[in-house]
Amino acid sequence: MKIALFPGSFDPVTIAHVDILKRSVSLFDKIIIGVGKNSTKQPMLSLEARINILKSVFREEPKVEVSSYEGLTIEFCKEINATYMLRGIRTVSDFEYEKAIAQMNHALEPSIESIFILSNPGYSSISSTIVRDILRHKGDVSKFIPKEALEFL
Repeated sequence: MKIALFPGSFDPVTIAHVDILKRSVSLFDKIIIGVGKNSTKQPMLSLEARINILKSVFREEPKVEVSSYEGLTIEFCKEINATYMLRGIRTVSDFEYEKAIAQMNHALEPSIESIFILSNPGYSSISSTIVRDILRHKGDVSKFIPKEALEFL
């Protein structure tokens, strides 16, 4: 069974995340969206809210599950038997950052392969960081997040 982990903070999930995942579903038997708990970051949305949003967005997709984890992503891959790690790439700087992580992960666990999916060009400027900033300033984020997420915000 081909299992992939799509890790991230998803604070909040954006239409760019959704696009990457929907385009990847046919490549795997199962994709687990791993919502990372990072003790050094203070998220805007609670872990529970992020999980509920993702479950709502992907409720019609039987191959997608949502889970949370803490610690090394590569260790969570092993825990859930994922042999692939799925990552979205928007920019050259994303690629450089993700390449370094993928190479370190490969050194830690060679059996887990990183798969990079290029973002849809129309979504390359959308990031959770920018969406959070718009939200903080009471702006309209409806163009940048899935409609299912709006009720949680």
